[in-house]
Amino acid sequence: MPFAGYAFYYHNQPNFLRTNLTLRLALAPVYVDSELGFVHGLGPNTDYAIGLAGGGFADSYNEIRAGKYIPGESFTGDGGEISQSVYHLFNPGERIPLNFVLRGLVHYSAYDRNQDTDAAFQLPSDRADFDVRAGLRWGGVEPTLFPAFAMELSIWYEGEFRTEAAPYGFDGDRAVQPNSHLFWAEAALSYTLPKSRQNFYVRLTAGTSVHPDRFSAYRLGGFLPLSAEFPLSLPGYFYQEISARQFILINGNYIVPLDYSEDWNLYLNASSAAVSYLAGEGQPGDWVSGVGCGIQYRSPSSRWKIMLTYAYGIDAIRDGGRGAHSIGLLMQWDLGHLRGKNFAPVQPSRWLWQWLFQ
Repeated sequence: MPFAGYAFYYHNQPNFLRTNLTLRLALAPVYVDSELGFVHGLGPNTDYAIGLAGGGFADSYNEIRAGKYIPGESFTGDGGEISQSVYHLFNPGERIPLNFVLRGLVHYSAYDRNQDTDAAFQLPSDRADFDVRAGLRWGGVEPTLFPAFAMELSIWYEGEFRTEAAPYGFDGDRAVQPNSHLFWAEAALSYTLPKSRQNFYVRLTAGTSVHPDRFSAYRLGGFLPLSAEFPLSLPGYFYQEISARQFILINGNYIVPLDYSEDWNLYLNASSAAVSYLAGEGQPGDWVSGVGCGIQYRSPSSRWKIMLTYAYGIDAIRDGGRGAHSIGLLMQWDLGHLRGKNFAPVQPSRWLWQWLFQ
């Protein structure tokens, strides 16, 4: 069974060195993701940013087919990238911002065998990818566990163009597409009831693709909510167990305080997706669902919170039957100064430490 988890510091600092600079930094033990933004760098409502990211195991691939982890067809991948981004605000002064995002990047991937990779399995060639992403985002969701108040409507396109597209695998039985094109949209809403302090968070995500392969397909599964900008969570499943060329996914979270001080909270989660599988990655049934629950504890100072979760993958294939179990641990520690209750929004210019595993 593959283990999935991460730990990282997250830092977002406006007025970095100068008033027109903003630094965003995510720092993990073997990986870094950073972006330096120039406020009004291309005009009064247009910001410009340069990014640098990379590290070990960033491009590793685990082959999971019909609910079975196949270590002989899995391998390690290390990578790095440099990017340039443009953020244009269409409605300055409005309560809910409408932004256009355009990003271009160059990404280099290097692959290597791990101790379980089959000796007859040919690795994909090391390669450079040229990617472009464009999107419209109305609102936005902060990169924190269970935001108190948030909404987002967004639509996106991403194109991936490869310098190496040679076959790989067993006698070249799988291919790297020279180019892949992804199209997806998301609607999200998080709200905390003022009196009861109960919080619900609902996300609807749908995507399709042209010329997908194993490296560009949508991968659904697991519950690591901050593993990506658009996490495709399915509680109870392996992380990235489902490889899809198109999908519709709905996630719902509900958090109920168990005491007056909101130190203890009950967490409930349900997710369901309709999936069209990537060629070669199919399995019986095109509908997958999972449910989960957990207990969250918040420190009296609101500096840190920890949650133990259990999840059941209703349609996950295991040993010829259906149903899978998983246990997860999530922790967030605010190294800055947080005032307020359990579901207070993230404040600018503060450090977060997060550790999650499943």
